[in-house]
Parts: sequence; C-alpha cells; structure tokens
Amino acid sequence: MEHAVTLTGPGAGQASPEAVPFFTQAAGFAAAWPKIEANLNAVVDGGKYSHGPLVAEFEAALAEYTGAEHVVGVNSGTDALVLLLRAAGLRPGEEVVVPAFSFVATASSVMLARGRPVFVDIDPATYAMDAAAVPAVVTERTRMIMPVHLFHQLADLAAIAEVAERYALTVVEDSAEAIGMRWDGKHAGLHGAGGVLSFFPTKTLGALGDAGAVITDDPRVAEVAAALRHHGRFGRTLDHFPGISNETVLPGLNSKMDDVQAAVLLAKLATLDADIGRRAVLAAAYTERLTGCPGVRRLPTVVKREADTNPVFYVYLIEVERRDELVAHLAANGVGTETYYPVPLHRQPCFAELGHRAGEFPNAEAACAHAVALPIYPDLAESQVDRVCELIKGFYA
Repeated sequence: MEHAVTLTGPGAGQASPEAVPFFTQAAGFAAAWPKIEANLNAVVDGGKYSHGPLVAEFEAALAEYTGAEHVVGVNSGTDALVLLLRAAGLRPGEEVVVPAFSFVATASSVMLARGRPVFVDIDPATYAMDAAAVPAVVTERTRMIMPVHLFHQLADLAAIAEVAERYALTVVEDSAEAIGMRWDGKHAGLHGAGGVLSFFPTKTLGALGDAGAVITDDPRVAEVAAALRHHGRFGRTLDHFPGISNETVLPGLNSKMDDVQAAVLLAKLATLDADIGRRAVLAAAYTERLTGCPGVRRLPTVVKREADTNPVFYVYLIEVERRDELVAHLAANGVGTETYYPVPLHRQPCFAELGHRAGEFPNAEAACAHAVALPIYPDLAESQVDRVCELIKGFYA
C-alpha cells in the first residue's frame, strides 16, 4: 500500500506491528541516554538533588527556547498553575473564567489558589474557550480569564485579549500542553501575566515523572512564584517587599523541581524541535488515512488566524461515533487510546458546589461524548499508524 505521506525517522519499524501503545519514549530515551547519563552523574557528584544547578541551567535553556524573561521550575504543571494564579494577584473569593472542557487541574488550581472557577463553553473547532461567551459571566468579582491551549493549537488570543481589556481582567494562560506554539512569534504563556508548562512524561517535552514551570515576562510574577515554590521564603531583599530578607512572607508550597528531572529535560530539550517535526508528519499521515472514514465525525483542523500561528501536535484528537465501543475494539487489538475528557468540568463531582447542570455547555459536552486521542509520539512507526487506521476503518465498515 502506498501513501503520499512517507514516515521516516526515530522509531520507524522498531515496534511490534501487533501492539501500539498510547505512549512510549523508549527509542527516544535510548538515543538521549548519553547526555542524560552525563547530566545525572553531575547531579550525583554534586550532591544537590532539588532546586540545584541543573534546575537553574534548565530554566535558562527554557527561557532561551521560549523567549520568556523568567522561568520558574516547579514540581508539576498543576502546582505551576496554582503558583501563577497567586503570583498574578488572585485574591480569595475572586473569580477566574475557565473553559468547561479541559483537564481537571485547570479549574481545581483556581480553587487551590482560593478563587472560584467560572465556566464557559468552548469553540468546537479549537476545543478552547469561546471568547464570545465570556462577557455573559463577568461580574464585579471576576478578576482573571484563563484560556487553555489544548491538543495542537492556541486559543484565540486576540479575541481573549480584547475581552480582557474591555472588562479589565488579567489574562493567565494554561499553556501546559503548548510548548513550541507561538502567536506572531511570541510563545504560548507570554500573552498576559504569565503561563505554565507541564513536563509530565507524555507531554511534547516530557520528564521521567512530574515537573512543570511558570513562564512570564513580569519580574514581580516571577519573583513571587519563585518564593511560593519554596514555602514562601524570600532569600534576599526584594523591591516588591522592601526590608524583607530571608523570611517567610507568604504561605507557600514545597514545589521545587528535582535536578533529576532537570537532567532529563535538558537532554531532551535539544531534540524538541525535531520531535515536534516528527509529530507533524505523524499527524499528517493520520489525517490522510482517516479522511472520509465513515464514523469519524471530525479530524483535527488548524484554524486560520490573522496572526502567524503554528500547530504542535501534542495530541491527535478525533471525534467519532460510538466512541466507547471503538475504544474497546482498539484495546482488544492492542491499540492504546486516551479519552479527552470523559466528563466536562462543570459535571465533575468536585465542582458540584458551583451548581451547574447537564446541558449548560453543549459544545463541551459533545466533545466529551465523542473525542478520543490516538497514539502520537516520535517513536511511532509507519506500520503502527497504518494498523491504527485500518482497525478504525474496519470497525466502522
């Protein structure tokens, strides 16, 4: 069988055609191992395992890659969100507008920062917040708006900025999935008070465990976030807290990044652009093979903007009929998938106190009923892409 899209590169032909895991980084990790090993040896020899020199080196490298003025390494993307919200000035009881379709940390981070999440529906083309829905929920308590950049493209940052300016709201970005995505050359997370990155192992830039970062061009946000990750301790006199030195000023967390994770991330950052390119090739291959397939309601689209934007395929998400049956069929044939997200945020039990009901956010609920993510990572082989697509076509035949 011939295809217009030819897949070559890391991982091609290495895995069994009978099994397609949802994610593996075995081949990529093996290729990066010499540099990882050298970095890990430096950690062990130096005896500083957390918040040490390799973390500082990774922060500097990530700042260069993203163009951020400040990078604050922390122990997870979720903690990064909590610290960003607090550092950007969220006060107890204030509201943050968030989309109803996202990972639970988007909204739970607002609660952990002692705010109140307020949900709006999504744009079905991007799965991101519908900026036109925001004005209807703004109140005198609304302080921030937090778009989420999901799967492979940015939210409509121009529309969100216009709404934020009209209502004097602070923009903070849940850019956890968006490393490498840019809007007119400016990296995701740098279009408001700040953003976050997650380095969970499955992410485009993944560690061996949990790790994350706050990125910002605002020195005060960076300074406060850096203190909050270390129990709220400021180690020197600060412009924003005159006379305070080496004291605990704010109640913070123990959310320092481990140097072991920084050792891995430093090595993998060197191949990030190549990995992003590989993901783009795989996404194009999926799209070519699945176009016109009965039962597939929607394939990923890249929404055209007036701004110059670039997709980065962290996730290849499709919408299908009989989603759960298809997932079971693929699993029975050795193919891993991930359901993003089976329950919309406003229907999650942890947000029951907010008083929402089914049907309030129809676009979010439709996505939850039909969306499924297919395997996409640099190690994926051409034969595995073929197998996934053939199984999907066979299911709907």
